[in-house]
Amino acid sequence: MKILTVVGARPQFIKAAAVSNIIRKEHEEILVHTGQHYDENMSKVFFEELQIPKPDYNLGVGSGGHGKQTGKMLIELEEIYEKEKPDLILVYGDTNSTLAGALCGSKLLIPVAHVEAGLRSFNMNMPEEQNRILTDHISKLLFVPTVTAINNLKNEGISEGVHNVGDVMYDAVLHFKSLAVSKTSIIEKLNLKEGSYILTTIHRAENTNDINRLKNIIEALNESGKKIVLPLHPRTRKYMENYSLKFNNNINVIEPVGYLEMISLEMHSEKIVTDSGGVQKEAFFIKKPCVTMRDETEWVETVQNGWNVVVGTDKNKILDSILNFVPNQQQQNIFGDGHAAEKILDIINDDILNIK
Repeated sequence: MKILTVVGARPQFIKAAAVSNIIRKEHEEILVHTGQHYDENMSKVFFEELQIPKPDYNLGVGSGGHGKQTGKMLIELEEIYEKEKPDLILVYGDTNSTLAGALCGSKLLIPVAHVEAGLRSFNMNMPEEQNRILTDHISKLLFVPTVTAINNLKNEGISEGVHNVGDVMYDAVLHFKSLAVSKTSIIEKLNLKEGSYILTTIHRAENTNDINRLKNIIEALNESGKKIVLPLHPRTRKYMENYSLKFNNNINVIEPVGYLEMISLEMHSEKIVTDSGGVQKEAFFIKKPCVTMRDETEWVETVQNGWNVVVGTDKNKILDSILNFVPNQQQQNIFGDGHAAEKILDIINDDILNIK
């Protein structure tokens, strides 16, 4: 069987690392990198350290408006699909790369499998929410990470082809956590001690592109007085310069880091403050309290379990949570058993091979 996988952003590289090696034991995989994340620290390094096979195609799409970016992907992908004639299109998550990969497959009548299906924030202002919903409704196989995701799909009339396999990012964390221990050089380089700092990430457009939201976040971090380590996303840096916003001395701003260094920073932190969906889950997997600077989260289970608090961009709520939030219960096993990739392969074999 020939499976064509489309990736384009950091979380998708991590998920592909967990799944591609499993797929390639039995099938041919064509890997397409759209180039949605084109910064070397946010792209190339992930492929190298996670030992993801070199992409067969790199579209080099880069940044741009949603329509322009998605449209360029569709044009390029259509040519590749027609040339390669895959039996299945595999997409991950909720980016423009996800939607373009799925939509192109659907138009050409090639079955689409969506890993991390069924997530909902119920905020249609988010491009990611639009991408999730559209991709789910045109996919043949929907691999969901949680029971909540199954219920979300049922509420939209989707029940066929839905499989709860667990979370492939949990697979990745379990697999790479031991390798991340060897990346303690970043801890030594930054002169960090176990549990002595807050790890923070800010990248979501709804926060960076709005001066009031970004200002509230930065003021809360500055006023906390806590030692904060912040790998700064290029977009966040750009908007901070545009808005003339600055960090206080308690904020240690560093360049974006690779996956293993990020896991190492997470493992040694006291707490994690983020607006990233993937980092919320990683915090949960390694049992770190998480403060989410968004108005909602698609990972509601982490909140229900008491290990994540959603504070929006209210300065006082962010500040209070940085200083005072602690988990209020023991974690439950809600993201599977760490073998999602194997389950995905088994289902693909049963479903796609049986119709060929």
